[in-house]
Amino acid sequence: MARTVAIVLSAGKGKRMNSETPKQYIDLNHKPVLYYSVSAFESSYVDEIVIVCGEGDENYIKEEIVDRYGFTKVKAIVAGGKERYHSVYKGLVAAGQADYALIHDGARPFVSLEVIDRVRECVEGGTSCVAAVPVTDTIKIVDSEGKVLSTPDRKTLWAMQTPQAFKYDLIRAAYEELINEEEETLLAGVNITDDAMVVEHFTGLPVQVIMGDYDNIKITTPGDIEIAERILAKIASKN
Repeated sequence: MARTVAIVLSAGKGKRMNSETPKQYIDLNHKPVLYYSVSAFESSYVDEIVIVCGEGDENYIKEEIVDRYGFTKVKAIVAGGKERYHSVYKGLVAAGQADYALIHDGARPFVSLEVIDRVRECVEGGTSCVAAVPVTDTIKIVDSEGKVLSTPDRKTLWAMQTPQAFKYDLIRAAYEELINEEEETLLAGVNITDDAMVVEHFTGLPVQVIMGDYDNIKITTPGDIEIAERILAKIASKN
């Protein structure tokens, strides 16, 4: 049987939240935001979960999230690094050996089992993949002074989400190359913002976009909490 690990990233500072509490620990219906992401993977087909957190937060997550809510799939809780890609790499190392890795932002509390299953079908079919949704707004390319340069065709634009899924050996090797060539990569002006970019840049292999969910928002600003509360109420009304 194939073994799949979910790496849940929870090491961000959440500076745009204007709060002393990191966004992943902010209360959402009497539970921290991170609870919902971990709960989704606990209920899914994945075999194990690795949580990557801010340095010093390990005990809090173990006691207030993992132990408190009885999550049994959490294999490890490890401190992240300076940048997101450092944290992902530490999560991959902590995972040890696996067949597949799903990487998810802990600040996306509403990842559904349906999206997780769609990602599974794609990656087990042999293709790296990322959950995403078509953009609904017109997008403009602008210069440094805010002047419009061009308007790309909206039909070709998708907003990336997580989870992003890969064969474990592939994504770990790609991240090891990034870590080993970090200085050269940054000097070349490559700005790594998600896991798919690491695979694209260091392996040249394609990454498939699969349909995500417009409710699978990332909590970044105070206004997102209000949106999250409405989504949570909608989900509760269906159950």
